[in-house]
Amino acid sequence: MTENLWNYAPTAGHTPDADLTGYAVEATDGHIGKVDKHSNDVGSQYIVVDTGVWIFGKEVLLPAATITNIDHDARTISLARSRQQIRSAPEFDKDKHLGDPAYRDQISGHYGTGGPGH
Repeated sequence: MTENLWNYAPTAGHTPDADLTGYAVEATDGHIGKVDKHSNDVGSQYIVVDTGVWIFGKEVLLPAATITNIDHDARTISLARSRQQIRSAPEFDKDKHLGDPAYRDQISGHYGTGGPGH
């Protein structure tokens, strides 16, 4: 895991100009949904995953460092988190994700090393 959850690991296969929208997202133990939106802003990189019917249409925000691999040919993203960790994540809040440091801290706490998401 990288020091900053909000940046892609150098080995993830991220390319700054790639549009990840629609890529399938795989947790360590199975499929969780598709990328609905993403950010390439350095220091604030993330994907928002629409889990569809899997957890009743919930969207979750995943910091870039949770991504272990991006396969552009297969249009698939692999995560270093389980389905249960994602299921128990705070729901994506489109009004808070950019400007609310407390919301970002909540997400970091859930996915960060030693946080409640582990």
